This record gives sequence, structure tokens and C-alpha cells, in this order.
Amino acid sequence: MKLKHEGNSSPPTAARYRPGYEVTAEHVLEFIAARGLQPGDRLPTEIELAAELGVSRSVLRESVKVLSALGRVRAEKGRGLYVADEPGLLSGPNSLHFTFMPANLEHVLMLFEFRLTLEMAASRHAAGRATPPELGAIEEAAQRCVRSAHRAEDVQLFVESDREFHRAVATASHNPFLVSALLMARRLQIQSATIGLKGTPGGELHAAADEHMAIYEAMRSGQAEDAAAAAAAHIEHT
Repeated sequence: MKLKHEGNSSPPTAARYRPGYEVTAEHVLEFIAARGLQPGDRLPTEIELAAELGVSRSVLRESVKVLSALGRVRAEKGRGLYVADEPGLLSGPNSLHFTFMPANLEHVLMLFEFRLTLEMAASRHAAGRATPPELGAIEEAAQRCVRSAHRAEDVQLFVESDREFHRAVATASHNPFLVSALLMARRLQIQSATIGLKGTPGGELHAAADEHMAIYEAMRSGQAEDAAAAAAAHIEHT
């Protein structure tokens, strides 16, 4: 699937069916952000939160399972619900009042734009700064992606290899701010996929693996702009 803004046009507005637990998970995140809750803060009881959001307790429980899997809330048996993770750049009182909602298509599009800029910068810098061991780590991760793409039934292996590839590229940029921002953007993208966006692997894994190799080859040759262009093509294809 390819998500892309065309000029100033708005994203498609055609409604798709969204399960109640998915919408409720988004509303729980809004609740946390609106009240400025921090990691470790306790949420209202299940009965209170369900009443606050206007949903049944069973729907709330399903949404909590999703948010627990994402690491956004923590359910402690006999104690209640707690905010689990740091709010990050895109939520909280210092975020220019912007809260990332992973089931909002417009937010997902903006996240891709953000990650595109980061990945191009990281690849460009890595092409000129990567040490031989760092290039070796990038190549090994890219090769693992190729191998796992030929085992389409093991999508998790590809996901792990893909994570290591992008982490290795970010590390080779020798810019800790890029590393931190890219890790955050990737975490948010995973949340988007878990809550809202669905896809099928198939040939997409092979294409992504080939794109990783193209990025690596440009870095190995020291071609900074070629590496940035290959990274851009990879993220746009994603």
C-alpha cells in the first residue's frame, strides 16, 4: 500500500468499518493526553473509564489488550490500569498540543513524511560516516532481510531484520538525535499497523529487501545522494 499526499489535497475521506475496540483504543489515548497523565499514573477503574468513554466494559477490555500490546498502558491484576510509556515528541504538554492518533489516516501520512525526511538524512550521513564495522552490520541486516523475504511465512523474522537494518543505518549516521527520532517514528508506525492499517506481505517483502540492498550499495560506494534517494524510494514504496 502506498500512502502519499498529492499537493494540498486532503486524504481520502471514505469511511471504512472500524471495530469498537479500535475506536475506543484511540479514545483512551486521547483521554491520557487530554489529562496530561504521565508514565506510572493510574487510570480510572474499568467501570469509570467505560462510563467516561460511553462504551461497554467488554469493548474497553479489548481496547486495553491492544494498548497493552503496544506498550501504552499497563494492566496490573488487582491494582488497575496505569500509563506505561513515555509520551514522546508527539504528545503531552510540550508537543504544541498535537497528539498522534495511530488510527487517523492523516496522522499516519504525516508520520510517513516525517520518517521520509529522517531516513534520507540518516542514509546520506551514513554514506560518508559509516565505519567498516558499521557497514558490515548494515550489510548483514540487509542480507537477513533478503533471506527472510524468501520465507514469506515468517514475517516476524523479516520485521526483526528490517528493524535492525534501519537501526544500523541510523547508528552509522553518527547523529544520536537522528537515532532517537527514527526509533520513535518506527514505534509509532508499528502502533499504526497494529491498531488500524492492515497489509499482506507476499512480494512486498522481496521489494523491500531489494530496496535495503540498494541503500547499502550506495553507502558502500560512498554515494551520499544516491543513498538518500534509495532511502526515499524505499519509504515512499512502504
